[in-house]
Amino acid sequence: MAEDTQEEKTPRIKPIIEAADSLSLGISMVVAVLMGVGIGYLLRRWTDIGWLFWVGVGVGIAAAILNIYKTYSKQYKEFEELAKQPRYAIKKKLDEDDDEDYGEKSY
Repeated sequence: MAEDTQEEKTPRIKPIIEAADSLSLGISMVVAVLMGVGIGYLLRRWTDIGWLFWVGVGVGIAAAILNIYKTYSKQYKEFEELAKQPRYAIKKKLDEDDDEDYGEKSY
């Protein structure tokens, strides 16, 4: 009975949303660059200034890099919160005697 109430409290769609958020990074990068190319193309057509196309491409690439930075920052914060949990704490020093045994071997 207690297991049923625990399952009901756990959100079922949360893992799906987190996975979609991770997958959306690649899509958002492509969309940002394509939008920059489109804006650059439109600016070049409207003004007949050729280098405005490359300004649009630069803006698209900058937007893609900003998307990467935002995603990295979000993942890093989640990692820091996870690292604070006691069950994921790393032991400061391992006992060297347990790691290597150069004594007599018995097979």
